Amino acid sequence: PAKGATTVLGAGRRPARSAMDHRVISASWLIVGATLLFATMGVCVKLASADYTAGEIVFYRGLTGALMMTALARWRGGTVATRLPSMHFWRSLSGVISLVLWFYAIGSLPLATAMTLNYMSSVWMALFLIGGAVALGTARVDGRLIATVLIGFAGVALILRPTLEERQLWHGLMGLLSGVIAATAYLQVAALGKAGEPEYRIVFYFSFGGIVAGALLMVATGMHGHTWRGAALLLAVGVLATSAQVLMTRAYSTGRTLVNASLQYLGIAWSFLYGVLIFGDKVTPMAISGMLLIAVAGLSATLLRARSSRPAVAALDDPPNTA
Repeated sequence: PAKGATTVLGAGRRPARSAMDHRVISASWLIVGATLLFATMGVCVKLASADYTAGEIVFYRGLTGALMMTALARWRGGTVATRLPSMHFWRSLSGVISLVLWFYAIGSLPLATAMTLNYMSSVWMALFLIGGAVALGTARVDGRLIATVLIGFAGVALILRPTLEERQLWHGLMGLLSGVIAATAYLQVAALGKAGEPEYRIVFYFSFGGIVAGALLMVATGMHGHTWRGAALLLAVGVLATSAQVLMTRAYSTGRTLVNASLQYLGIAWSFLYGVLIFGDKVTPMAISGMLLIAVAGLSATLLRARSSRPAVAALDDPPNTA
């Protein structure tokens, strides 16, 4: 039986199992909603990129997110004041750099391509965690991890090859780099969660970092005037991204890690549909194969990471605090 399950009375099992199933189902719907919101945000970023730079989009996305998180903190009776400013600084720095690179890639790449390259963060994160353990001599090299990483890079090669033919290799590399840096940001988020920081505070300082970085970039690259359409797109980016973060955080705090990780890759499917229907992106067997390989590699990396840090069953029922 699972850890903590009642084994003395048969009647005691059914309510606990029913409550767990209901919780997992609810979390699953939250993940589905979050992936749809993130993909829709990607559409808005791509449309806004015609009128604004990546720095401007990051600035307004951060401003909207900071205001929303301040309101959420007040509604919950909390505060955005923190005792861990240095941890928030490094998490925000890596997260914002990743975000700028990702938005830059979205502006010039097919939407599904940019989204998929960012999803490589799961593979990078597993490599960092287990690779660090190996470097410290606390674990041996796992052949399954090596296979997972190779599968992920094979997917990247399949995706970037058609991108290279369209002379967009630079943007593809920036999208890939955004996934590498995002992996370090996720590790820092996990550390903040373990330190007791609530999700609204983590997201607030990330958003505040976006305001600062976006403002600096606007000083360097200039600032564009607004139209009603442009302002609506910028507002949509902030609202969609922040709402998706809150939904995903809630899902990971109540559901099962591997179930959530599996459903999270629906974001690639949503982006693929948006790209074809709205932007007329080309559908190539090579690109589709690459997306599938990265999804498989990401799920495998999540499973290996869970098993390397705790027993598999516990990982299914005790998800981490993420944002």
